[in-house]
Amino acid sequence: MAKQNVNPLQTVQELGFALVELNLYLDTHPDDANALTVFNDLATRYATSRCNYEAQYGPLINFGTSGPASSWAWAQEPWPWQV
Repeated sequence: MAKQNVNPLQTVQELGFALVELNLYLDTHPDDANALTVFNDLATRYATSRCNYEAQYGPLINFGTSGPASSWAWAQEPWPWQV
């Protein structure tokens, strides 16, 4: 089976969703070592995917973890979904 082209934003969103779900699960099952391993793996993949996306398309959010910039890049065109 051929691998489909991956939408970078969709990848970030899917990993973020999985992390929220695993976070909720781990709130009630804190001793599940397998779930914690999967959570940590996904967290690493999420951070990498998000960093790669932001390097190519710009910040995903307008404050917080997107890092400093020399200009106000959030308001500059093209918007990420227009690229």
